[in-house]
Amino acid sequence: MADQELPDIRQIMRLVPHRYPFLLVDRVLACEPGKTLTAIKNVTINEPYFVGHFPEQPVMPGVLMLEAMAQASLLLGLASNPEPEQKMLYYFLGVDKARFKRQVIPGDQLILDVTLVASKHAVWKFSARARVGDELACAADLMAAPRPVEEPQ
Repeated sequence: MADQELPDIRQIMRLVPHRYPFLLVDRVLACEPGKTLTAIKNVTINEPYFVGHFPEQPVMPGVLMLEAMAQASLLLGLASNPEPEQKMLYYFLGVDKARFKRQVIPGDQLILDVTLVASKHAVWKFSARARVGDELACAADLMAAPRPVEEPQ
């Protein structure tokens, strides 16, 4: 996926197995396969987690910022690798050095910047940042790996 072939939401939904309310990437802004991807998550008051996550002062949960970065990392990983021979699911393996620097609230646009650091033995390592404008909201190192989809018996 080069910049001129950036996926729209329908293509994102074909690539990322999650659906509302857990699909946390709205658009890909830029992608250089094997290197970097920038995507966005528009944060709205309609998000179901705001009903119970500080309803008087809604704040996007930090774990969902990490998940949004993981989904953006998945898109970069898929763009960086040829089509697998069989149907695969990509599992989130780990989070290191996670830091939360700024609250994300309704009306913010979360910009997800991910960099592929390494790909070895079917394990991807990414450096990820989530920001609002120029302000860092969250940063972490992420790991993911593909596994074949097990067919029901």
